Amino acid sequence: MAPQSSGGRGGGTRAVSPAPLAPDLRSADDRDKPSRNDSLASQLSTVVGGPVGDHALIGRVRVWTPLRVLFLFTLIFLALGWASKAGCIQQTDGPDGRPTLDWHNGRQYIAMCYSDTVPLYGAERLDEGAFPYKKQWTEETPDGGTETRYMEYPVLSGLYQYLGMQIAKTWDASPLPGALQVVIYFNVIAVGLALAWLVTVWASAMLAGRRIWDAALIACSPLVLVHAFTNFDAIATALAATALLAWARRRPALAGLLLGLGGAAKLYPLLLLGPIVVLCLRADPMHRVPGFGSGLMRVRDIGSGSALRTWVRRTPARIDLLSLRPLGAAAVTVAAATGTWIAVNLPIAVLFPDGWREFFRLNTTRHADPDSIYNVITSFTGWQGFDGRLIHGETPAILNLVSLLLFVAACLAIGYIALTAPRRPRVAQLCFLVVAAFLLTNKVWSPQYSLWLVPLAVLALPHRRILLAWMTIDALVWVPRMFYYLGLDRKGLPEQWFTGTVILRDLAVIALCAVIVRQIYRTDEDLVRRDDVDDPVGGVLDRTPDPLRPWLPELLRPGRIANRYDAPLIRR
Repeated sequence: MAPQSSGGRGGGTRAVSPAPLAPDLRSADDRDKPSRNDSLASQLSTVVGGPVGDHALIGRVRVWTPLRVLFLFTLIFLALGWASKAGCIQQTDGPDGRPTLDWHNGRQYIAMCYSDTVPLYGAERLDEGAFPYKKQWTEETPDGGTETRYMEYPVLSGLYQYLGMQIAKTWDASPLPGALQVVIYFNVIAVGLALAWLVTVWASAMLAGRRIWDAALIACSPLVLVHAFTNFDAIATALAATALLAWARRRPALAGLLLGLGGAAKLYPLLLLGPIVVLCLRADPMHRVPGFGSGLMRVRDIGSGSALRTWVRRTPARIDLLSLRPLGAAAVTVAAATGTWIAVNLPIAVLFPDGWREFFRLNTTRHADPDSIYNVITSFTGWQGFDGRLIHGETPAILNLVSLLLFVAACLAIGYIALTAPRRPRVAQLCFLVVAAFLLTNKVWSPQYSLWLVPLAVLALPHRRILLAWMTIDALVWVPRMFYYLGLDRKGLPEQWFTGTVILRDLAVIALCAVIVRQIYRTDEDLVRRDDVDDPVGGVLDRTPDPLRPWLPELLRPGRIANRYDAPLIRR
């Protein structure tokens, strides 16, 4: 096809198209345009030419597609995140003249470059080439005793460290440019974590649907700069995000498999099963209901009045939940997640039972973490905790019980909101609430755990200014944390400077939860659900009718449900 040209009636200058016109000239006008509807994005867009034009063809760019731009943003922030840790892999000469890491005089805290991966290489005996969970060693305890130790991480995270160690040792033995083995190990681990975060961004962008540019908040999060390489949590975020993507694409078995793998790396992906089950419990119990008249009738056609009463009267009292489509999908996901977690853990548990139990033992005997809400109270009040003073290794039984009960109570409240809200909440909204509740009530909130919330927060509450404010506060907690660990004898900061910023972070997360709950009850304020969108992460729940569920108690039924079944099905 020859290039098209045009000119004036008098045969003036002719403008020639640079290439043949595409056969499909449609524009993705339903895509969210942040440079036009968000003041922050509009101001930032001036760097690249300003907001998108009124008559621009959206979705027609061949090279710089939104996903590729997001990948570019992600790589830039990951590179900056690696640079923020690079100070802790610098070498110097030791007392014996041999090269060693330059961690002298608290450099890892002063430079704020600390990463768990560096000290764990020796602490977990990876430098000896030992297989995790099989290798045991003896450590001195603070009270002067000794204890037997094993790899302290869940199976998938431990095996990832073992794989990184094998690659590092192979590299070190090769003629390739070398460095300290721990430095090579850190870089190998960092490459894998960077790939995992790219997967997280990709899956989140796919889940965002028409709001794909929201994923830029994940790619450019301040928390990526600080914590992308602090620990191994990017593996879990990648598995959790891809699991939600599999659920959104109506592949419940794959979603369960990925959640099971995520649970074998970190605990939190398994928490996402709760929102899926509760929302499926609320969802349309049958797309076609047997027992009504001589044929079948859709639930949305029997939403109220005599038709509903007739269906309830003719339907058996016992409903086989697994035969219902949403609950059946949820059951498949839970079964796949459970089976996958067992399949990954069982070989290690059978071959090295003591090493496998180490993760659970340490989590049971661990005291309140420095930035848990319980330690914050202790820091400002001098309170000795629920269990009083404990020696090393003594289990804080009351603290464990209190944190568990608080989390259960929070989950019950979230479940009540999910079942009784006027309109079924979105999956991402409940997932964020559950994970946030876990972190706020748990006795441990390691700094990198905040990465768990980033993809869920963006999908649940895509308000850019609010999210950037929270992420910035959370990232800045790292500064007083490092100088608190430095110690007052080295001109560090008092504990209250650190715990004070922890309070600000917790309040910011609670504020996010409050806004999400408000939008659950006031769906007109939910940006995701504008333009006739229901739930991009919903999978089998997306556009599903929201029935009365007469088999549940009145207390657990949605409010303001009159005439909701007469509304047309919502398009995605």
